[in-house]
Amino acid sequence: MAAAKNQNSPANARRAKLEEARRKERARERRGRLITIGASVAVVLALVAGGGYLVYQANEKEKKEEQAKASPVTGERSWDDLGREHVATKVDYPMNPPVGGDHNQVWMNCNADVYTAEIPKENAVHSLEHGAVWVTYNDKAPEADVKALTEKVKSTPYTFISPVKDQKEPLMLSAWGKQVTVKDASDSRVGQFFSKYVQGPQTPEPGAACTGGLDK
Repeated sequence: MAAAKNQNSPANARRAKLEEARRKERARERRGRLITIGASVAVVLALVAGGGYLVYQANEKEKKEEQAKASPVTGERSWDDLGREHVATKVDYPMNPPVGGDHNQVWMNCNADVYTAEIPKENAVHSLEHGAVWVTYNDKAPEADVKALTEKVKSTPYTFISPVKDQKEPLMLSAWGKQVTVKDASDSRVGQFFSKYVQGPQTPEPGAACTGGLDK
């Protein structure tokens, strides 16, 4: 009977409650660790998945750019055997805007340069020789398209934009020996033409300067 009384004593009861509290605390700590580990694993998996997606997107973008470079530009016109002599006189070019031929010895600056007035065609042709793409527009071009193409030029080295009032179509893109008329700034051929011909394989003098020339 004495042993039973000792087991039911207030001291034993307190010890039992304390042990139970400790057991519950250990269980809470274990749950907390499991939750923390689970959350960490989820974060790591999310980062891995996100990184994999970004790599996939980058690969897809590169693949599309390579496809654009390899594919012909719909509606593009080409010219071969263009003269490359330096001249100090006006040149009567067979196409407008010109895409090559004899030209002034000074190039137009074409490092994302924007010209709001007409520029000398003989200097612009020299820029094409250096691998630049020339975006041109006439008075019929919608203002929104001119603005959008201007922004694209501003973010793309080896490009320049200017009005050419006497060109037949509102919006045209030219590179050395290459030219295309586009419907608007969102025409997919704009990006394709830039990808294909900015410092592209048609360039007679790849890597030549697009700064240090004529700027107006």
